[in-house]
Amino acid sequence: MTVIKKSDIVEDFHGTKVADPYRWLEDPKSLDNIEWAKGLGEQCDAYFAETTTREEDKERLTELWNYPKHFVPKRVKNTLFFQKNDGLQNQAVLYKREGETDSILLDPNKLSDDGTVAMTNFAFSSDGRYLAYATSTHGSDWQEIFVKEIESKQDLSDHIQFVKFTSIAWAPDSTGFFYSRFPEPGTVEEEEEGNYNKVYFHKLGTKQAEDILVHEQLDNKELMFAPFVTHDDGYVCLNVFHGTAAQNRFYVKKLGATEDFTRLLDDQDAQYSYIHNEGSLFYFKTDLDAPRGRIIAIDMEKPTRENWQEVLPQQDDVMGAVKFISGKFVIAFLHDAHFQIHLYNKDGSYHKQIEIPMIGSITDISGKHDSTEMFFGLTSYLSPTVVYRYDFEGGKLHVFSQSELKVDISNFETEQVFYHSKDGTKVPMFLTKKKDLPMDGENPVILFGYGGFNISLTPAFNPAVLRWLEKGGIYAVANLRGGSEYGEEWHKAGMLENKQNVFDDFISAGEYLVEKKYTSKGKLSIMGGSNGGLLVAACMVQRPDLFGAVVCRVPVIDMLRYHKFTIGKYWIPEYGNAEIAEHFPFLYKYSPLHNIKEGEKYPSILIATAESDDRVVPAHAKKFAATLLEKASPDSTVVLRLEAKAGHGLGKPTSKLIDEWVDFYAFLEKELG
Repeated sequence: MTVIKKSDIVEDFHGTKVADPYRWLEDPKSLDNIEWAKGLGEQCDAYFAETTTREEDKERLTELWNYPKHFVPKRVKNTLFFQKNDGLQNQAVLYKREGETDSILLDPNKLSDDGTVAMTNFAFSSDGRYLAYATSTHGSDWQEIFVKEIESKQDLSDHIQFVKFTSIAWAPDSTGFFYSRFPEPGTVEEEEEGNYNKVYFHKLGTKQAEDILVHEQLDNKELMFAPFVTHDDGYVCLNVFHGTAAQNRFYVKKLGATEDFTRLLDDQDAQYSYIHNEGSLFYFKTDLDAPRGRIIAIDMEKPTRENWQEVLPQQDDVMGAVKFISGKFVIAFLHDAHFQIHLYNKDGSYHKQIEIPMIGSITDISGKHDSTEMFFGLTSYLSPTVVYRYDFEGGKLHVFSQSELKVDISNFETEQVFYHSKDGTKVPMFLTKKKDLPMDGENPVILFGYGGFNISLTPAFNPAVLRWLEKGGIYAVANLRGGSEYGEEWHKAGMLENKQNVFDDFISAGEYLVEKKYTSKGKLSIMGGSNGGLLVAACMVQRPDLFGAVVCRVPVIDMLRYHKFTIGKYWIPEYGNAEIAEHFPFLYKYSPLHNIKEGEKYPSILIATAESDDRVVPAHAKKFAATLLEKASPDSTVVLRLEAKAGHGLGKPTSKLIDEWVDFYAFLEKELG
C-alpha cells in the first residue's frame, strides 16, 4: 500500500536532527489518519481472508476457554465474596456465599451488550453492607465508581467520575469512602488531564460535587495517591507514587483528625509497602538497602530513621507479596521466577513453609490479622488457578475451588532452563511443550517476554497456549532483566541507560533455542505487548535475521515522543526522557521507530493495537507500520490489526480474547509455515 503522505517535520534533539514524517498519524481525528487506517484495515482483512486455520482454531479455542475460572475469595464478617467465570462469560461475575448458598451480587456481563464494560476494582465496607465498584468501558483506563447495597442488591445514586488507577477505602462507619481522582476534562489543558491527582472523601447519598477534598499537592502535580484505611480503623494512609517508579512515598494521619497527613516517608528513596500496624507501630516491606526486600517497623511516635527496627532481614530469595494473617507474616518468596510460601512470627523468627503442590505463581492472598484462615490462588503454565484454603490452627491445606479442563494436560510439560546473555548474565526461561517432542530444530516456537517496570513473568495459565501446544509448538517465556525476578537490582539492570540489556537477554534466548535445536530461525516467533511490544519491535529491528515472525501487541514504539501521550509521562522513571541531553542517546539508539533500515528484509510482523487504547495510544503502532511499509524491503510482510471498542487490555471480554488469538495463530501458521 502506498502511504498517503509524509510531512516535513524535523525536530532538533540536542544537535541531532530527527525527521518525523508520520506525525500526522498521532491525531486520531485527522481525516488522513482515518482514511489511512481504513486502508490498512482492508489490507488486514484481505490478509486473513487468505489464511486457512481460523475457523478450526476458533472452534478449538472456544472449547479450551470453556472451563470455570476461579478467583481468591475475601471474607467480610461471616460472608465470603468471590468472582467466578463459568467459562465463556465475557466478564467474571461477583458472588456472595452465605452458609452453603451462593448468589450473584453483581454480573458485569449485564452492563453492556457486548461485554466491553468491565468491573475493574471493588471494595466492601467493613460491616458488609455496601459494595463500591469501578467500571471501565472499551478497555479505557478511565473508570467510574458506583455503590451497591449488598442486602438488597440495589445500586444507590452514588456516581464517581474522572478516576483511574485509584483504590477505594471505606470509612470504618461505612458512611462513605476515600478515593483519588483527576481533574474533570475541560477544566484544565488537555495535556494536564493526567496531572493534579487529588484525594477526596465521598459521603454516601451525596453528589460528587459535594465530596470533601482530603489531600492535594499542587506543587508536585505529577504525584498520584492511593488511599487505604488500616485494619484497626485507626489511620487513613496514602501510598504516593510518581509515575511508574518502583520507589514510593507514604503519608498517614489518624482517622477523623483535622490536620494534614504526616509525610512519614517522603524521600522516594525506596519501595515501601504497608503490611500491618499495631497502634502507632507500622510494619513495611521495603527494598531500602535490601534489593530483595526486608521487613522493617516504624513507630509513628518515633519516626526518625535511627529508631527504625529491622524485623526480618533480606533473604536469599526475593520477597513478593507479604501479608499479616493469624499473627504471622505470610511471605510469597520468588525463587528462580516461581513462588514459595513461608510463615514468620511477628518478631521475625521463622515458623514454617507451606508446601504448595506445583511450581507456579501465587495469584492473590486474602486473610485478616486475627483470622485463623487464609485463601490463596496458585497457577502454572499447565494449570488454571486453584484456590486453596489454609487453616492456621491445624496447619492443613485444602482445595477451595478448582477447574476441570477439557484437555489432557498430562501430555504436556514445563521445564526451566538457564542460558547466558551477551554480557554473561544467567537468565531463566520456562519452556512448555509436548512431552517427548523431538529436538530436531523444526518445532515452531512462541518466545514471549516483557522485561520492564519491575514486573516478573512467573508461570501463568492461558488457555490459548494449549492450542499452540496441541499444534506441536513450544511456548517459551524468558525472565529478562527489567523485571523483579531477582529483586530491584535485576530491575535496574534493565531500565534507563541499561535497557539494551533487556533486548540482549531476549535475543540470547532466541539464539539459545536455535542452538539447542528446540527450533530454527525460520520457525522462531516472538511475542510481547505494551513494554513487551517495544521489546519485540526493538529485537526485530536489531536482529531481523533471527526471527521468522513477530506478534507486536499494543506497543510503545516512538521512544522520543512516548511521554507526550496520555499517561506516557509516568514512564519517564523507567525509560528516560529524550528532552534530557543525557537520556537522548540511549533512547535514540534503540527506539524501534528510528532504527528501521532502508531496504532491510524484516521478519513478517503483525502489529496489533486498539482504537480505544488510552494507555499506549495506537499512534505508536500506526507510525511503526507506516515506516516499515516505506522503508522495509517490498517482500517484508507488515499487517496492522486495529481493533474497535477495545483498549490496552483492561477488562477485555472473552469473545475478543478468542478472536485475537485466532488471528495470532492464523498469522503464525501462515508465516512460519
